[in-house]
Amino acid sequence: MQITGILKVKKAEQVVNDRFKKREFVLTDNSSQYPQHVSFQLTQDRCGLLDSVQQGENITVHFNLRGREWTSPQGEVKYFNTLEAWKIDKAGAPTGGEYNQSVPDFESMPAPAKDDLPF
Repeated sequence: MQITGILKVKKAEQVVNDRFKKREFVLTDNSSQYPQHVSFQLTQDRCGLLDSVQQGENITVHFNLRGREWTSPQGEVKYFNTLEAWKIDKAGAPTGGEYNQSVPDFESMPAPAKDDLPF
């Protein structure tokens, strides 16, 4: 899934324990009548995805919806959802990251000469 909006809040990285770190941020989606402020989470090596993005910039966030069940010590069952971001693009920037390559326009390429064919 993906959503485009304005980076509203960019929090600092949190080290939860020696094996887990996370970073939260909020995106404002102005695509409807009422702005929506949506909270996302980055984990582990993806925490650095926000380093080059400034608050107020327009970005596209690619994310997965995660859900989990938790039982309190009193036996009460609760459910939590997390929007786990895995890629962030600055709006207007080419997508695909460092491996982005333009697609060749085969229609404008000259036809190969008969001598150029390998068969």
